[in-house]
Amino acid sequence: MRHLSIPAGIDWPVQFCVLVSVVTYVASIVTSNVSQVDRLWTFLPTIYTAYYALLPLWPNKQHLPFTPYTPKSLGHDIVKDFSPRALLMLALAAVWTCRLSYNTWRRGLFALNDEDYRWAVLRKRVPAWFFQVVNLTFIAAIQNVLLLLLGLPAAIASTLQPHDSLSTSDKLLAALALLILALEFTADNQQYAFQSFKHAYLAREKGDLSVEQYDEKKHWPGARLTFTPADARRGFITRGLWAWSRHPNFACEQSFWWIINLMPLLAPPPPFLPGGHEIPMGKFLKFIFTEPSRVKSLLAPLIPDILYILPAAALTLLFISSTLFTESISKSKYPKAYAAYQKRVAMFDPSTTVWKSVIHYLFRNEAEKRTIDALVWGEPEDAKKVQ
Repeated sequence: MRHLSIPAGIDWPVQFCVLVSVVTYVASIVTSNVSQVDRLWTFLPTIYTAYYALLPLWPNKQHLPFTPYTPKSLGHDIVKDFSPRALLMLALAAVWTCRLSYNTWRRGLFALNDEDYRWAVLRKRVPAWFFQVVNLTFIAAIQNVLLLLLGLPAAIASTLQPHDSLSTSDKLLAALALLILALEFTADNQQYAFQSFKHAYLAREKGDLSVEQYDEKKHWPGARLTFTPADARRGFITRGLWAWSRHPNFACEQSFWWIINLMPLLAPPPPFLPGGHEIPMGKFLKFIFTEPSRVKSLLAPLIPDILYILPAAALTLLFISSTLFTESISKSKYPKAYAAYQKRVAMFDPSTTVWKSVIHYLFRNEAEKRTIDALVWGEPEDAKKVQ
């Protein structure tokens, strides 16, 4: 039986989201640790995607509270067979879960007593009562709603589109998604390798021989970078993919979910978009210049379609805000070096790094260029000091 006036297609996901939100909030109060949602982040989008991709498997009645079911009101045509597109999206989400779970596990973040360092910083910066408001509204509630949204593209494919064979766009986007995940895995591994090197080097500098010496051969291909003493003393990685983006893992994360979000929207007709609207771009551009008063009426039918990119757009908004906070912490720890890194390397987009390089070499004097480059990559002679 559906609850309240929640649409049939999202009844169980909403139930589950409310349950997880309540459980994680209560757990955060009991344990004084607000990273409970972080530990579930690796699984929840895939769980929601699996619900929609596997609709024909669920019973048509909910026999126990919070168990998945497929409401009869969805119609026989939706549940008589599987959507190949939704199944493909589930497969990609499962690969994403494996990558993120592995990285979370090796960093020790699945330990129940571990908490994201950013929450500890925020706890010190704001009053206790305000932090608890953030915990209830953002950490426990909003983040869980966002994780639910990431499963909705599969709902479009499964409940709003024909269950046709995979199209060329599906296959191309899936290949691109796998490439993005490979790059993200490489970025994770490079960060992990750097942290291993830094801790080993700084420990040896202090005379602590108990820490295992860094061996690049023990790390994944693509992460076997040669670091220098300057890298360890700087405190953060600037090599490999991190020489092109200050957060290549975050850039890949957003790109992956944009691909998942766009997969059903870019599929061939019918429909062009779930709302069934074709975007008359030529007509739109003409109206902008000749009849601006009619632009509003032209856009109005497209508003429902624009909402279909809400999952990826909401995730990007979250990443931008959280990255700005993360960088404020990094800059407070490494004020000169991180400021120089921001001048040389873009936050997300590697192409912006190219423009930053052009500006760096054309518009800065030699002394300033040498100072910035030394802060970001070390002095030239440091590159010869292989550890």
